Amino acid sequence: MDLRKLKTLIDLVAESDISELEVTEGEGKVRIVKSSPVPQGQMVMMQPQMQQAAPAPVAAPVAASTAPAAAPAVEGHIVKSPMVGTFYRAASPGSAAFVDIGKNVSAGDTLCIIEAMKLLNEIESDFTGSIKQILVENGQPVEFGQPLFIIG
Repeated sequence: MDLRKLKTLIDLVAESDISELEVTEGEGKVRIVKSSPVPQGQMVMMQPQMQQAAPAPVAAPVAASTAPAAAPAVEGHIVKSPMVGTFYRAASPGSAAFVDIGKNVSAGDTLCIIEAMKLLNEIESDFTGSIKQILVENGQPVEFGQPLFIIG
């Protein structure tokens, strides 16, 4: 599904009285949910292999709500997700993780990959220090603004 169609669907949901819209096109499935804290529609992209696992998109907000409670336990700079997608710690399933707890990183070092709409986006550190905590599990869906790492 192209971005213009998605934008149109999001705008329609935002301007209407409906709270949820799900569209299936070929192998892909898009679900747009309007919630009260977010003025515009929230888009959750489901991969074809995840269509059977409907609870996965519901689990993301729960993880997002528990992560900030854990964040104050470790002081440091919080790296947040710049987009909605799927979090991956390594470039491929067989390769080593980009970072581990205790590893020193510099600004510009790759921390993880977030897959959004079948595009792999490298997330770089914007802070120099060592990884104090990794707040997301490999393969877990993440939301925009969700804390991913704490760097101290």
